[in-house]
Amino acid sequence: MKNIDNQKFQQIITTAKDLFWKFGIKRVTIEEICLEASVSKMTFYKHFKNKMELIKYLINHITDKTMMQYREIMNSDIPFTEKVIKTLDLKMEQTTDMSNEFFNDYVRYADSEMIDLLQQKRNEMMDSILNDYIEAQKMGDIRKDIKPEFILYFLNQSVEMIKDEQLEKMYDNPQDMIMEFTNFFFYGVLPRDGKKAK
Repeated sequence: MKNIDNQKFQQIITTAKDLFWKFGIKRVTIEEICLEASVSKMTFYKHFKNKMELIKYLINHITDKTMMQYREIMNSDIPFTEKVIKTLDLKMEQTTDMSNEFFNDYVRYADSEMIDLLQQKRNEMMDSILNDYIEAQKMGDIRKDIKPEFILYFLNQSVEMIKDEQLEKMYDNPQDMIMEFTNFFFYGVLPRDGKKAK
């Protein structure tokens, strides 16, 4: 019976993530999740009190998994530049299939409970990134003349900037905008190899 419960739980999680990513959080109902996941509402409520509890579980699960993958990259025995590239790949992987509706619900129109959770997770990740970049700077992998605290400030400001609707209109989808920020953070505006852009 435990395996069946676990299977149903996984069906709910996978289905909810797919539906949220495609249609946004607000539009998707518990009924739709249950229908798509082939589970009863009773089964849903056995695992989650409401939709917000499911969303909180997903945020925790996804951010914890991402943090674990990020740590694996940063702890690996490869040059820092390769770690940066792998971090970019991870970011791209995270945002694949993310719809504008999900992006708006997740970033712009989140309720206070969700905002608090997102802020907590963001702070945990930012602290970890800051420590990694301080170490990278000591090793000579990052410019000595840049303050690590500025890096953290820039990252936090980037999170606020992606909420700007005018900025969003410049891009076809949220992934392109997020990757633009990420690439700009790591590479700036100059060609990556130091040569003139063709």
